[in-house]
Order: sequence, then structure tokens, then C-alpha cells
Amino acid sequence: MPRHPSLLCSWQSLAFALIIASPWNIAHAQAKGNSNDWPAYGGGPDSIHYSTLSQITRENVKDLKVAWTFDTGDATPGVHTELEATPIKIGDTLYLISPKVRLFAIDAATGKQKWVFDPSEGRKIIGSTRNRGITYWTDGKGDERIFVSMRQYLYAVNARTGKLISSFGDQGKVDLREGLGHEGEGLSVGLSTPGTIYKDLLICGSIVSEQLPAYPGDIRAFDVRTGKIRWQFHTIPHPGEFGYDTWPKDAWKYSGAANNWAGLSIDIKRGIVFAPLGSASSDFYGADRPGNDLFADSLVALDANTGKRIWHFQTVHHDLWDRDLNAPPTLVTLHKDGKTIDAVAQTTKSGYVFIFDRATGKPVYPIEEKKYPKSDIPGEWTSPTQPLPVAPPPFARQRMDEKDLTTRTPKAHEEALEQFKKIRSDGQFIPGSLQGTIIFPGFDGGQEWGGPAFDPETGYLYVNTNEMAWVLKIVKRPPQAAVASGKTLYESTCAQCHKADRSGTPPDFPSLQDIDQKYTEQEVAQIIHGGNGRMPAFPNLSNPEAGAIARYVINGADDLVMAARLQTPPAEYQIAGYPKFLDSEGYPAITPPWGQLSAIDLNKGKIVWQIPFGEYPALVAKGQANTGSENYGGGIVTANGLFFIAATNYDKKFRVFDKATGKLLWETTLPAAGNATPAMYEADGRQFVVIAAGGGKSNDPSGGSYVAFALPKK
Repeated sequence: MPRHPSLLCSWQSLAFALIIASPWNIAHAQAKGNSNDWPAYGGGPDSIHYSTLSQITRENVKDLKVAWTFDTGDATPGVHTELEATPIKIGDTLYLISPKVRLFAIDAATGKQKWVFDPSEGRKIIGSTRNRGITYWTDGKGDERIFVSMRQYLYAVNARTGKLISSFGDQGKVDLREGLGHEGEGLSVGLSTPGTIYKDLLICGSIVSEQLPAYPGDIRAFDVRTGKIRWQFHTIPHPGEFGYDTWPKDAWKYSGAANNWAGLSIDIKRGIVFAPLGSASSDFYGADRPGNDLFADSLVALDANTGKRIWHFQTVHHDLWDRDLNAPPTLVTLHKDGKTIDAVAQTTKSGYVFIFDRATGKPVYPIEEKKYPKSDIPGEWTSPTQPLPVAPPPFARQRMDEKDLTTRTPKAHEEALEQFKKIRSDGQFIPGSLQGTIIFPGFDGGQEWGGPAFDPETGYLYVNTNEMAWVLKIVKRPPQAAVASGKTLYESTCAQCHKADRSGTPPDFPSLQDIDQKYTEQEVAQIIHGGNGRMPAFPNLSNPEAGAIARYVINGADDLVMAARLQTPPAEYQIAGYPKFLDSEGYPAITPPWGQLSAIDLNKGKIVWQIPFGEYPALVAKGQANTGSENYGGGIVTANGLFFIAATNYDKKFRVFDKATGKLLWETTLPAAGNATPAMYEADGRQFVVIAAGGGKSNDPSGGSYVAFALPKK
């Protein structure tokens, strides 16, 4: 009997629908995304920051204009905030967050608001909470969710309505503290970079304290529907687990961090999640953790279905320099020696690119273990060797000598020389010291959290870098006692960043000497407990302790309070703040460039071009241009020849370069520095590129807006 055509068509449609709606295909679709969309942080789970859109070309990029601006309303005059987030675009909607992590849905073509979700539920939020983006998931059948984090909570929000999904976790939210151990210790955990999707799993890292006490940095996979933990990878191994013997036997009970705060990348086809991990706590002193400390500072490949380790590579053994792997790894396809290699490229703060075969972890280019000196800090343990790749060459300078001191003015040079003679400077992996050691590239790279962009057509990796020197000085930690004062609590908790005299190292760590002009005592205590921007939360401090610190920084009062807990194990030494190597006018005390943009041919393992990136307007006015400057946030490379990037702190510029040569093709000035990675998409037949203008890193006013650019309508 012949088949009825309509029935055949119906069965084919049903079969096709079932195939499309299968978990693998949903994940695969989200990985590739619609070329018109920007469905995930970094453009997709491969983190290559690449767009095939071609409406904007080398020839017409000069015609780019502001298409719309969206003000989140969360920039408060006189209050420091940061906005480092990348929006995502799904269909006709752009989803973005504010400095206070309010979640907005807006029309992608016009910038008009559709709805807003406020995770603070109307509570007053002081300053900003560091958060770089959000995550989207759909089952392909109408269930669409946005995952956004606010401090210790992860929320699931209906992507169409902006309402909490009550079936997720506890009435729409999951407490990220649960499942990490250390119950009742009042520690801090959150997400600074959004998790990534694999099938029906939301896989996340965390941001935790970099000083003890701290949570461990476990990687966790949450069920997107229920919020339950489906698997958990211990980044500080427990007894019987691989890597346990690289720590003291009880370290898993007290040590912390080794966390993925920078974000993850996923090979959807192979089902492998790549997790770049940071240093262990405390990040500049490791006498309590002798050994190589796996998996701190490692790129770890995990089975995305189970969380089981497949392979790992540790880029820094026993980190004493805060050399976190601070950007999501980039999943690249290379053509080398006649072979096509699916690889993963990991950039670093130290200015190197490590490249591995995705499946096996075998290095694509050789990596050598080089010998380095021991620490002279009493009790410290130092790894005798550190790994460095033979190729590609470093994309940032590796050593600062006397010849590298600034010549901006004779006075600046004399000041730099006087400082330089008092401290150590001998290149990479020289331990911190009591006299001070130059760290170059500095604590903020090299490459920073924005991460690189990769062009699949040419094999070029585009990397923006900081070329700043910082000073790592180690001092004895003030002793802790059962009774403490506001001053001693400040010295043991806050002075590492804000200095003992409360002068800070602006703009990264602001002065607290005039904080009474911005905040009340109660607001300072709230910031101590909840964190603010780069500053982590200290919920383990009791209310009396936080109040005593607040009174001390507000008016110098030195009240006595009962200490809530003693630190275990005690850290005998700590860092003496985060000073940059600057002259008396606040400019880098080294020769330019102070920031660079590089194109690296990963197929050949060589740098193709390299240019200064960023400027200081005050120096440009005096005739000193192209110095480069500090920059935070990544860029986007397009199929038809362009590289888009903002990132620079001081000039607030958004720029477009020719990806083949590095030639500047277009630039504009933003309302605040664009310290974020842009997103690119198509809506209503137009190609848009949108960037968060948050500023706040260069002592300029902070911002809270997004600016979208497009070619004029025809």
C-alpha cells in the first residue's frame, strides 16, 4: 500500500524536529550560534571573538556612526564603579547587565528597553559588583533562560519575561557557597565571568578570596532546569585524587582558590571543557603549601559530561607571583607541518601563548623547563624550574634593566633610577623579596581577562597587552589576637591593597584617606562585607570587626573588638600592597610602549605585526603620542579584514584596525573607557557592534552605558 504523502511529510517533520531538539544539537547550535547573533560571552564556547558579518568593510568603516546608546542608570557621580560586561544577542533581543548587575533586555536594533530584572530586589547596592556577562540556554522548544550571578547567588531568569524561574534552585536562585565545604565560616564566592553551556549543564568556575581563609576553586556543573550540582571537579585534590601528592596532606582542608575566575571554553563536538585556573591562596606567599600545588595555574581539560580530568598542563609551579591563567582559552584549528590540528591556545599574564592538541594535551610547540633561583623569604618553598614555550615568541617584554628606564623627562629618569637601584629586577619568576622585586609584565599582564581573538582564515591570534612594571614586596603580617582593634584589623585585612597609611595605589586600589567624602560608616561596612568592583567581599568578618575597620578608615578611630576567628594556618608574610613602578607624575617609569596590540601567526609560531596600543591625552597634548597604555577588555576579528577593540584606559577610544597590517582605520571617543569586550550582530538588516562604556580605571568618572555603532541607514 503506498504511503500517504502528507503522513510521510508529517513523520519527516517530526523526525527532523526531534533531531534538532536533541541535547547535542541544541548545544551545537548554541556553540556555532546564528551568524547574525552573539549568543555567548566571547561569541561562543570556542572563545574566538570572531564574526562572519561583512557589511562593515575596510572601505566603509570610516562611516560608522552611533546607532543608539543605552544608559543603565547605575553610574553614580563621585562613586567608583566598573562595567566590564559583554552583552549577548539572541533573535531580536540584546541582553546586558549594569554595574550593579541589573539584567536588561533591550531591542537589538533600537536599544529600547523591554524588561529589567534586579537581583538585589530593591536593596541598596553600594558601588558595583564585578560581573562580565551572562549565559543563555534554550531547550529548542520554548524554554529560554538567562543565568546571571550577583555575589554568592546564581539566578535563572525567563529570557522572554524577565521573571525568576521558581523551579530552579530555591525559588529561582542557587547559593554558590553550598557544596564547597567550609560551612559556617562566612567565606566569599561569586561569578565574575559567566558560565558556559554544554547540553543541559551550566558549567561554572568562581571568584573567591586570594588570601586565606578562602573557598577552593572547584569547577561545577549545574543542571540548567533544577540548579542541582551534577558534577564537581576538585581543583585542590582530595585524598586519592590525581595531584593530591603535590600539596601538604591536609591542604585540601584549609587551602583555597586555584579557581577559574576567567571563564571556560568548550569543544562541543568532543565534549571537553577547558578550564584555566588561577593561583592558590595566598597568592604571593606559599610556605604553607610546599609543592607544585596542582591544579593551580593549570589548563585542565575535563570531560564535560562527568567532570573527569582528561589532561592538564601547569603553566606555573608553586605560584608566588599571582600568575593566574586569566582569560578563557581559545579553541583554534592550525595548519602546521602539513597537518591540521584542533588545538587550544592559552595566553598568559607573563606574555606567552601555550598551545596544545585539544584531545591529548600534547604541546604543539616545544615547552622547556628553565631553572630559577630560590626565594630568600624565611620558610618559603620555591619550584626549581618553570615552563616556557619555545614558540611563539613572547608578545610582551620579559625583562626590565636600567636601559629600560623612562626618558620622558630628565627628572622622571632620575626618579626611576633611584627607585630601580633599591629593588631587584632579573626577569621572569624571580621571587618576591623584603626589598622589593620588579614583576614585568606586571600583575595585570601581559594578556588580561579580555582574552585574544582568533581568525580561522589566517590562523592569526590578536592579543592586546599591558606593558607595565609592578613591584612585589613582601612584609611580615601583623599578628592576630583574640582582641583586635580597627587599626590592626585594617592592617591584616586591607593594607595589602590600600597600604598601611590608607593611601592605596590608584586607580586600581583607591586611597581611603578621604573616603568619608563618599561613603558613610555604614556604607563602608557594607562594602567590606559585600565587596565592590575589584575588591572582594569579607563576609567572614563579624559586624563589630567590619564596623571597627569602617570607623578606622573614616575618622581614624581605633576601637577594640573581639576577633571573630583566628586564621588557620597563620600566614607569616604578606604582600605590601600593589605598587606600580611609576614616576612622581603617575606615568610608567619605563620606556614605552606601555600597552601593545599584536598579531601572532599560530601556524608558523611567529609575531606578524605589533603596534603601541592606547595613549595618554595629556602626553599627546605635549607631542608624545603612541605611547601605549593600560587596557582591559578584548577585541573582535571579522572575516572581511577588521579588528574592533576599545579597552584603553585613558583615551576612552574605540578603534578599528586592518587585521592584516595593524593600520588604524577608524576611531571614536566613548563617554567612558570601554574596558570590556564588544559584541557584534545583525538586526533589521544592519551590522552592529556594541561596547560597554564603564570607565572607572583611570580616575576618570565611571560610566554605565552601552554604545552601539552601525553604518548609516540607506
